[in-house]
Amino acid sequence: MNLSDPDLFRQAALIDGAWIARPDMEVTNPATGRAIGTMPDCTDEETETAIAAADRAMVGWRARTHSDRADILMRWYQLMLDHAGDLAQILTAEQGKPLAEAKGEVIYGASFVRWFAEEARRINGKIIPSPLPGKKIFAMKEPVGVCAIITPWNFPIAMIARKVAPGLAAGCTMVVKPSDFTPYSALAMGVLAERAGIPAGVLNILTGRPEAIGGALTASPVVRKLSFTGSTRIGALLAQQCAPTLKKMSLELGGNAPFIVFDDADLDAAVEGAMVSKFRNGGQTCVCANRILVQAGIHDAFVAALAKRVDALTVGPGTEAVAIGPMINAAAIAKIRDHVADAEAKGAARATAARDLPDAYADPVVLTGATLDMRLATEETFGPVAPIFRFETEAEALEIANGTPFGLAAYFFTRDMARAFRVAEALEFGMVGLNTGAISHAEAPFGGVKSSGLGREGAQEGIEEYLETKAFHFGGL
Repeated sequence: MNLSDPDLFRQAALIDGAWIARPDMEVTNPATGRAIGTMPDCTDEETETAIAAADRAMVGWRARTHSDRADILMRWYQLMLDHAGDLAQILTAEQGKPLAEAKGEVIYGASFVRWFAEEARRINGKIIPSPLPGKKIFAMKEPVGVCAIITPWNFPIAMIARKVAPGLAAGCTMVVKPSDFTPYSALAMGVLAERAGIPAGVLNILTGRPEAIGGALTASPVVRKLSFTGSTRIGALLAQQCAPTLKKMSLELGGNAPFIVFDDADLDAAVEGAMVSKFRNGGQTCVCANRILVQAGIHDAFVAALAKRVDALTVGPGTEAVAIGPMINAAAIAKIRDHVADAEAKGAARATAARDLPDAYADPVVLTGATLDMRLATEETFGPVAPIFRFETEAEALEIANGTPFGLAAYFFTRDMARAFRVAEALEFGMVGLNTGAISHAEAPFGGVKSSGLGREGAQEGIEEYLETKAFHFGGL
């Protein structure tokens, strides 16, 4: 990496304002398989130290005015923009996505910091009329307390921003555990947070394997909230671990997004939406189109147009001008190839040309003839595989779309406005996109239903996740 500000690349955990460096574990570049640096493997004792630091820092941080916290967050936002190029280089080195996409993630992540800086000034309670004379009832908003944040590897900067910014705006303090695949993005965010004026102990960042850190975070009675993005299996495990201390939880878990194209859809718009939804970050997103359902009348034209676009995608190291970088690791590659092989064995056919790629990369592919008995119909592929399911009627499409325990994101394309409202209401998902493949913005609530999680991030709902309501009954008036 040729960073303008090399100090952003930290190979150390941040605990109570101190940077703790130990070369316990290597972090590798997924494009090359070579180490780009090391990090400490933080222990449960160090996690307890970070929790205690956050607890002490709560006193001063929650006492600051909302405007003061907002000003600090706005400085953090501006620093992210000022260092977007360096942050993108760090992100690409450890995660693999193309540099242009990495820089887009930095800007996207910064938008959450700005949004919640503005929301910090609008944390309002309310006065409730009392049923008795001489009394008032105040509903007051207060920070929930010390928060544990566990973030994934696929959007390491955006997920830090989306979880940490609302907590800080609300007056909470944070203990953050980034993925051990992508710690350096979080640590660079920590450097900029210090420069913005976030005090020691308010933001702690622990690196290393999840077992010891996660166990200490979930067991601690001091930690009052946990926010996690990851698999449904791990989310359920964390919920079990948090149950004895009854923590408040936000869980953004697995998805199995349907992408429905009706006969009356704008073909060009539907293909563009599929490209945006399916192939962003190489298909390694929880909201990407996992099942593309196309009505019979438009099926062949859609497949031909989509396959042409996918065949034109370039694949290679994220440092080059490519559309898709490497997958995160060998296990991801193996799962993608297993899904494709299973689908082909059960009758699916490739609509795109096969490529001979190095082991770090997955072949972008459009598969026709997808059926519900294939693994990719029920499991997240988390890669650049676009299976096409043909359907005849609206009722059939909805049955297939809703036939999953997951309920994170769904997309559909139609020019029939009556159908638009009918289908939107029938889809059992927390987020629905009509005639668009992009549904994530700081201004909109993000989250799922069913096995896709609890709570919402972004929008006004995002900051409510870090607040408790206190009823203050005022008598003697």
